[in-house]
Amino acid sequence: MHSVNIKRSLNGKIVSNKMDKTVTVLVERRLKHPLYEKFITRSKKYLAHDESNNLNVGDIVIIEECRPISKNKNWKVRELLGSKKNSEIS
Repeated sequence: MHSVNIKRSLNGKIVSNKMDKTVTVLVERRLKHPLYEKFITRSKKYLAHDESNNLNVGDIVIIEECRPISKNKNWKVRELLGSKKNSEIS
Protein backbone atom coordinates (compact mmCIF):
# COMPACT_ATOMS: atom_id res chain seq x y z
CA MET A 1 0.00 0.00 0.00
CA HIS A 2 1.22 3.45 -0.87
CA SER A 3 0.40 6.13 1.64
CA VAL A 4 -0.80 9.41 0.17
CA ASN A 5 0.97 12.34 1.78
CA ILE A 6 -1.24 15.43 1.68
CA LYS A 7 0.61 18.55 2.78
CA ARG A 8 -1.09 21.66 4.06
CA SER A 9 -0.32 24.88 2.20
CA LEU A 10 -0.96 28.52 3.09
CA ASN A 11 -0.71 31.86 1.31
CA GLY A 12 1.09 34.68 3.06
CA LYS A 13 3.20 37.80 2.87
CA ILE A 14 6.88 37.93 3.82
CA VAL A 15 7.45 40.36 6.69
CA SER A 16 11.11 39.55 7.47
CA ASN A 17 14.07 38.01 5.66
CA LYS A 18 16.87 38.86 8.11
CA MET A 19 17.78 35.23 8.87
CA ASP A 20 19.90 32.98 6.67
CA LYS A 21 17.69 30.76 4.47
CA THR A 22 14.65 31.63 6.60
CA VAL A 23 11.75 34.03 6.05
CA THR A 24 8.92 35.06 8.35
CA VAL A 25 5.56 34.73 6.61
CA LEU A 26 2.42 36.49 7.87
CA VAL A 27 -0.74 34.46 7.14
CA GLU A 28 -4.08 36.21 7.62
CA ARG A 29 -7.49 34.56 7.83
CA ARG A 30 -10.95 36.03 8.21
CA LEU A 31 -13.58 34.59 10.50
CA LYS A 32 -17.01 35.64 11.64
CA HIS A 33 -17.46 36.56 15.30
CA PRO A 34 -19.94 34.07 16.81
CA LEU A 35 -21.98 36.65 18.72
CA TYR A 36 -21.62 39.94 16.83
CA GLU A 37 -21.34 38.39 13.34
CA LYS A 38 -18.66 40.85 12.31
CA PHE A 39 -15.74 39.61 10.21
CA ILE A 40 -12.47 39.65 12.13
CA THR A 41 -8.97 39.30 10.67
CA ARG A 42 -6.72 36.91 12.58
CA SER A 43 -3.06 36.56 11.73
CA LYS A 44 -0.19 34.23 12.55
CA LYS A 45 3.50 34.29 11.67
CA TYR A 46 5.30 31.19 10.40
CA LEU A 47 9.03 30.62 9.92
CA ALA A 48 9.60 29.09 6.48
CA HIS A 49 12.69 27.68 4.78
CA ASP A 50 13.93 29.63 1.73
CA GLU A 51 16.62 27.51 0.08
CA SER A 52 17.48 30.06 -2.62
CA ASN A 53 17.71 32.91 -0.07
CA ASN A 54 16.42 35.48 -2.61
CA LEU A 55 12.94 36.44 -1.34
CA ASN A 56 12.27 39.99 -0.20
CA VAL A 57 9.95 41.68 2.29
CA GLY A 58 6.51 42.22 0.77
CA ASP A 59 6.58 39.19 -1.55
CA ILE A 60 3.46 37.00 -1.64
CA VAL A 61 4.32 33.29 -1.34
CA ILE A 62 2.79 29.85 -0.88
CA ILE A 63 4.28 27.84 1.99
CA GLU A 64 3.77 24.13 2.56
CA GLU A 65 4.24 21.91 5.56
CA CYS A 66 7.42 19.82 5.71
CA ARG A 67 9.55 17.88 8.15
CA PRO A 68 10.99 19.86 11.07
CA ILE A 69 14.04 21.77 9.85
CA SER A 70 14.74 23.44 13.19
CA LYS A 71 12.98 24.06 16.50
CA ASN A 72 10.42 26.50 15.08
CA LYS A 73 10.71 25.92 11.32
CA ASN A 74 8.27 23.32 9.92
CA TRP A 75 7.30 25.06 6.65
CA LYS A 76 9.08 25.67 3.36
CA VAL A 77 8.41 28.15 0.56
CA ARG A 78 6.88 26.32 -2.39
CA GLU A 79 6.12 29.14 -4.82
CA LEU A 80 6.47 32.90 -5.27
CA LEU A 81 3.11 34.37 -6.32
CA GLY A 82 4.00 38.05 -6.58
CA SER A 83 6.80 40.38 -5.69
CA LYS A 84 6.68 43.90 -4.33
CA LYS A 85 8.26 46.57 -6.51
CA ASN A 86 10.76 48.52 -4.43
CA SER A 87 10.38 52.18 -5.33
CA GLU A 88 12.85 54.05 -3.16
CA ILE A 89 13.51 57.72 -3.80
CA SER A 90 17.20 58.56 -3.35
